[in-house]
Amino acid sequence: MQMADLDTVDLQILRLLQKDASLTNKEIAFELDKSVATVHERIRKLKEQGYIKKIVALLDRKKINRGLIAFSQVLLNDHTAQTLATFEKEVSRFPEVMECFQMTGTFDFILRIATSDMDAYHDFYRNKLATLPNITTVQSFFVLSETKSITAYPI
Repeated sequence: MQMADLDTVDLQILRLLQKDASLTNKEIAFELDKSVATVHERIRKLKEQGYIKKIVALLDRKKINRGLIAFSQVLLNDHTAQTLATFEKEVSRFPEVMECFQMTGTFDFILRIATSDMDAYHDFYRNKLATLPNITTVQSFFVLSETKSITAYPI
């Protein structure tokens, strides 16, 4: 399935939902001058086809005591399919890990980690991340300020 399969109305619906997923079908229908039934059916198809993976609420991380964000680059000492899959499975279990990407370049993975503070990060690093097998190096960078943070893809 490619974006060529989407028409203008589908794209408008996706744009609106990316800006505010709490919009009702009625509100979207009014905005696009379409019937509620049409919007409902199109959203159902967009979900069914995998364009919409899930609908979530974005929380203020500071208000929920997750004020420290770290980006940690991880280098493994072994690159077999089994080792890579094991690392991905294990690191995905940690609630502090918000995102995990396998990368090209010097490091194998980059993790976005959210903790309450430096002590909590230290505990996470020492008692969780560093206990995983086959890790050679972890290099972490801590966010000082957030200039831009969006979730909407340009379409």
